[in-house]
Amino acid sequence: MESTQLITLSTFRSPADAQIAKGILDAAGIESVIRSDDAGGMYPAIGGVDLLVRGEDAHKASALLKSAARR
Repeated sequence: MESTQLITLSTFRSPADAQIAKGILDAAGIESVIRSDDAGGMYPAIGGVDLLVRGEDAHKASALLKSAARR
């Protein structure tokens, strides 16, 4: 991913849910990154798993994930 401003598009409860959303974005050609701070998996309840996208892709990515959730 090129150097650009990344924003948190969504926060998920599990890495699996974040991976599914990332896969949807990947299939549409939207690059994304998953960020998680759970001490290497030792403390999964510390926080959520963030899905980051470029600022300029945020609107399209959000609409795509909302559309997928309705299915």
